[in-house]
Amino acid sequence: MKITHINPDTLHKNPAFSQGVLVEGGKTLYIGGQNGFLPDGSLAGNDLASQTEQAYKNMLEVLKSVGASQENVVKQNIYVVKGQSIQEGFAAAQKVWGNFPTAISVLIVESLGALDAGVLVEIDAIAVIEA
Repeated sequence: MKITHINPDTLHKNPAFSQGVLVEGGKTLYIGGQNGFLPDGSLAGNDLASQTEQAYKNMLEVLKSVGASQENVVKQNIYVVKGQSIQEGFAAAQKVWGNFPTAISVLIVESLGALDAGVLVEIDAIAVIEA
């Protein structure tokens, strides 16, 4: 399997993401929306940073369950409730996730459909693993 991050010279560069990701071979894993919930079902905290850290820890658990890591992720959709600091969320993500610049879309939303009204972030992803 080969994953190539695409960043044409004609487009803006940002170390946080890639403009595209080309995948050759492999199986696809779709990771459903992860929030900042702890294993006991409670929220990791009431702030974006703690919820983002936990959401990424949860994603790592899904990846680990199939023998993969964040290096296998090729696309993320990040939904953040309006009024939150994207920079705060990015810093929290870096603490857990490291610097793996996948293709990313960040969407600002009014609210998230999780069971808990205090949810501030949801992240889903697509990963490719060896066939």
